[in-house]
Amino acid sequence: MAGRCQRCVTLISRIFSAMPFRRHGVLPALAIAILLTACAGRTRPQASPLQPSSDSIARLEAQYHANSDSAHMRFTDADVHFITGMIGHHAQALVMSALVPDRTTNGSVRTLASRIINAQRDEIALMQQWLRERGQPVPEPDPRGMAMAGMDHPMLMPGMLTPDQLQQLGAARGAAFDRLFLTFMIQHHTGAVTMVDSLVASPASAQEETVFRLASGVRVDQTTEINRMRLMLQALP
Repeated sequence: MAGRCQRCVTLISRIFSAMPFRRHGVLPALAIAILLTACAGRTRPQASPLQPSSDSIARLEAQYHANSDSAHMRFTDADVHFITGMIGHHAQALVMSALVPDRTTNGSVRTLASRIINAQRDEIALMQQWLRERGQPVPEPDPRGMAMAGMDHPMLMPGMLTPDQLQQLGAARGAAFDRLFLTFMIQHHTGAVTMVDSLVASPASAQEETVFRLASGVRVDQTTEINRMRLMLQALP
């Protein structure tokens, strides 16, 4: 009896933690019925204490998994646009950061570039997997921007460098490179934060867990790095 009751409590706790129930404050009637049934023997004496049947527990488990799957798959067109665009946005940040080792000896700039590469490379893989699991087109990382139907060239997302700016950055060396890299990366990061703002402003978007975590991470991490880069610019000769 105790083991079976504990199993019900565990399952109901899992349902409480599921996104749809947290959001709407809904307690499934099935969970109430099973909880009352399982605990009835403890609240008043009975000749034959009732126990939740295996069929009831199976239905509860099915309900939990169905709700989990629903929460997992809930996303909007704005979510897909954000994820797809951010893949190209991140791809350009990787190209910019890959220029650093051969063009500067500034330790702070090198550390920043390495941090950007490590973080955004992993996020690209996560975003591609998110699209793949939802049956959406999965783009290859393109530093030119996001491919759009009917357009000959990828579209630059907010803050992304133009081809001329990328060429200018690649031609610089030493302190001149450091200044350009920090200036352009501030521009780039600011654009990423703008993309997050646009996503959040779209109705019902950024509610899916992975999209919310990605968008929140971009806002926090890149705002922090913008402030750090501004201080680094001030410290340059």
